[in-house]
Amino acid sequence: MGKVTASSGTEENRRIRFFEGEKALVLVGLLGFLLAGICGLFVLIRGAEVAPGGDISKAFSFNAALGIFILSTAAIVPFSGLKARTRAVFRRGYIVLALYAYGAETIQNARGVNPRFVEDGSAFDHVVGNVFAFVALMLIVLYLVMAVGYFRSKTYARRPELILGIRYSMIAVLISFSAGVWISMNQGRFVGAHGNIIWLHGLGFHALQAIPLAAWLAENTALPNAARRMRIHGVGIAFLLGLAAIGCQTLQGESIMQWSALPIAAGCCFLAALAIGAGVLLQAAKDRGKVFPAKPSGRAL
Repeated sequence: MGKVTASSGTEENRRIRFFEGEKALVLVGLLGFLLAGICGLFVLIRGAEVAPGGDISKAFSFNAALGIFILSTAAIVPFSGLKARTRAVFRRGYIVLALYAYGAETIQNARGVNPRFVEDGSAFDHVVGNVFAFVALMLIVLYLVMAVGYFRSKTYARRPELILGIRYSMIAVLISFSAGVWISMNQGRFVGAHGNIIWLHGLGFHALQAIPLAAWLAENTALPNAARRMRIHGVGIAFLLGLAAIGCQTLQGESIMQWSALPIAAGCCFLAALAIGAGVLLQAAKDRGKVFPAKPSGRAL
């Protein structure tokens, strides 16, 4: 019998690595953490609020979240199957848009202005806010262009398990983007009596870390291909059902912190995804010697 391999893809495709060719995107993602750190120090020293409408704590969370999002995206772009020119357009576009978003969020809040929902601001502030809305839209459009690549059969054939996980994460990201559009149309994150759209908006993006990680771990087990994919489906479906429950609770204008059916269902779904992922991690650790046999030492027996 042949050796168990980590994936049904060819050796050539296996040489594609996370973050490969995306140094610029990685640096832009790290810039978000740097700006978040600066904002965090500002909050500790002088407080979060900047009159009349600025809030540095919001700039802190925004910069950190965008940084994580860009780093996670940089990790999986090499597997998208995009042509070199399309990938370059995506990369350059995202860098320009992200830099504007970092600048607008940080500088405007430091000036005492809400960068996205301007109230009684100057003409300049309204222009910055309108451009910010356009930037957010273009971030979505460019991401959709990139996401389509993962649903092509040729891309799937290269790394079936990993691409399956990324497909689920793309669906979750689409839900998050939709929640972001909802926030914009609603002119704020709060809806109804206690609903907060930001939970749906933020949690969906974390699928970019959670589901591809579980898929990569499943890829690195000695389980049969069908068993690997079943576990990836389990993580992906549970995560999406959790998001759906949060979305329904928010749509009703209720808090996800309530002890009611939908929040409990969401928690159970996320716990199920975590449990399946933990099982895959243990299996990958157990099978490491089978998937990646130890290299011969070169010494005579």
